[in-house]
This record gives sequence, C-alpha cells and structure tokens, in this order.
Amino acid sequence: MAKVAILYCKRIKDHSCIACAKCYKAISEKQAEFSRYDDVHLVAMTDCGDCPGLVVPRVKLLQEVLRNLDGGFDTIHLGTCMKMAMETAQCPIDFDELKPMLESKFGAKVVLGTHSY
Repeated sequence: MAKVAILYCKRIKDHSCIACAKCYKAISEKQAEFSRYDDVHLVAMTDCGDCPGLVVPRVKLLQEVLRNLDGGFDTIHLGTCMKMAMETAQCPIDFDELKPMLESKFGAKVVLGTHSY
C-alpha cells in the first residue's frame, strides 16, 4: 500500500479548487497520478510552506508529526495546484531540483501532480 502525503500550494489552492476536493476524488477513483497504485492511503495533506520555497522544512515537520503518530509516508505528491503555480504563477520552486532533494533527504518517491481536472 502506498502511503501518500500531498503538498498543496498555499497561495493558489482555493483558487483552483476548494477543500482539495479534486485530489480526494482522484484518490478515491484512482485517477490521473493515483492510477499507478493498486492501493493508496492518504496519510497527510499540507501546504508547501509558502513562498519563497519552504518545502523542505515543511516536509521535515510533516515527517516528525507523522512519526509521533506512528506513521509515515513513502510517496510525496506535489498537488496539481503546485504544478500550476510552477507553470503559470511564478512559483520559485524548480521541480527538477526539488525532486532529487526530497527523495534523498526523506527517502520518499516524489510525483508532480495529483489530478487532471
């Protein structure tokens, strides 16, 4: 079972979707980026830490909280809202730099995007 944490864009999340409803739908119906899993368990959703790119400390905090709850994650999805922010909203995150950094530091697979709608 994949234990997934989703990071969403703190600045635009509720402009493209309300209450992450699209992510929840994609997870429950195993659509888009979640179609890769036979079984997926959402363990956490939190924002990216805000600009100018505070993702690493945010994921570190998330990892610490989940450890205290006897849990963890093996995959981090950067939400479709983060993908949109990187492509169109001058987000300072460079996915090609962030992905290997997160994978190395946290031992988790990193996927860009969640849903396609």
